[in-house]
Amino acid sequence: METIISKKILSTFDQLEKDSLDLHTLFEFVGGNEPAERELVLDAVQDLAQRGLLHEDGADYYSRTESGRLIVAGPREITMYTREGCHLCDEAKAVMTPLLAEFNAKLHEVDIDDDPILLERYNDDVPVIFVGALLFAQHRIDPALLRHRLEQTKDS
Repeated sequence: METIISKKILSTFDQLEKDSLDLHTLFEFVGGNEPAERELVLDAVQDLAQRGLLHEDGADYYSRTESGRLIVAGPREITMYTREGCHLCDEAKAVMTPLLAEFNAKLHEVDIDDDPILLERYNDDVPVIFVGALLFAQHRIDPALLRHRLEQTKDS
């Protein structure tokens, strides 16, 4: 379970639309300038990096890993782990497209071949679909089940 400060850190990348952030930016947007607040942010950043949710880019810069992005994905954010030439991925996207429009959901496609961790994790399973932070399906999608899941979040 993520702490509030950890979620704020992971969400700041979306808020600022940046792939990499320095500690000073995280202090400003997540904590504050008081030494105790800065220490809490620094401890949370170190914990997130240790857990593989942030990646240290050097010189006090950090980028969020895909696992870190997925943790803070909203209930109407659908992540599809895919690869080029995957016919099952194309079928899944075709099934999802009308539902995405109907429920104002957002699809985030991630090519597993661009990320060694995702390649190892999902090599034989694409497409892998998450709704929010929760695994929803592999290989094929049941449109009725996806509709039901999105209806549950309609008023959130």
